[in-house]
Amino acid sequence: MTAITPLAELREKIDALDAQMLDLLNQRAKCAQEVARTKMAQGEQGTFYRPDRESLVLRRIQELNQGPLPDETAIRFFREIMSACLALEKPLEVAFLGPEGTFTQQAAFKHFGHAVKTVPVATINEIFNAVETQLCPFGVVPVENSTEGVISHTLDRLLVSPLKICGEVEIRVHQNLLSLAENLADITTVYSHQQSLAQCRQWLDKHLPHAQRAAVNSNAEAARLAAANKGVAAIAGIAAAEVYQLPVIEKNIEDIANNTTRFIIVGQQISTSTGKDKTSLVVSTGNKPGALHRMLEPFATFGVDMVNIESRPSHQGLWDYVFFIDIQGHANDSAVAQALISLRDKVNMLKILGSYPKAVF
Repeated sequence: MTAITPLAELREKIDALDAQMLDLLNQRAKCAQEVARTKMAQGEQGTFYRPDRESLVLRRIQELNQGPLPDETAIRFFREIMSACLALEKPLEVAFLGPEGTFTQQAAFKHFGHAVKTVPVATINEIFNAVETQLCPFGVVPVENSTEGVISHTLDRLLVSPLKICGEVEIRVHQNLLSLAENLADITTVYSHQQSLAQCRQWLDKHLPHAQRAAVNSNAEAARLAAANKGVAAIAGIAAAEVYQLPVIEKNIEDIANNTTRFIIVGQQISTSTGKDKTSLVVSTGNKPGALHRMLEPFATFGVDMVNIESRPSHQGLWDYVFFIDIQGHANDSAVAQALISLRDKVNMLKILGSYPKAVF
């Protein structure tokens, strides 16, 4: 029979381990401050945040982890440590689709950690403007949803913006009905972002067929409106319910259970290769026979995996389209570089939107 260790002894051991961890955390923080001073001395005056470096650190933690903590828990813990260490110099400012409590803010915290300063702006266009004018070094924007597809405003802005995609993050989206109303029958209007309204279309048809549906810039804005009117409801996340102190009338009303939104990080940094990267690009072929085949051929020739392709109007002419493409690998990787060189000769326009680390979790 295995001997049972007394609680007092176990608690004493935990206290000792906590003291050791605290000491090690502060040693790591001091080392991070040294890194900042060294970068300053070497003339690196920009942001100290490096998405490629952080991705490598988190993947190393995942490889080293032997449990019993799950990999995701260990990664989240170290993400927060890195976020706090970076904030010792200056909290990183990140623009997001506001107000407080949106899924975009949740994505910002998941990617950067909670020590960043999230800066709410009203529209996706304003997020790009905030980063382009250097009011914030980074911005977080939604780019596609597993249920409703691409976010057209984001793709259209990427087409003309000088910013680069620096990273990606995925959020499992649970939609909830929030309201001060006591009964569903009392709700006359449902506010939410147009994507969220679409993601809950079947539920709304069944349970609130009488209610008007009104699209607003964000789910958090919808929650703010619902908090001011008892006959109004919002579709939003739990974070918005907490911020605006709204009761959750119904949970998880999304029509598809694995509803997930992918967000991208936009900034002016160029990430180096980490070995597990994506490259995003936009291509224009012109309306010519065989153009699409010629565009795809270089990826097959050099063995580059294409993971996504979307077409959008180019706004340059009737029935003229551009293609947004995600491929595996970094633009500096040999196979990808050769494919891109070959591609340039086969298309009218090629713009590399960024090479960046794939989401770690």
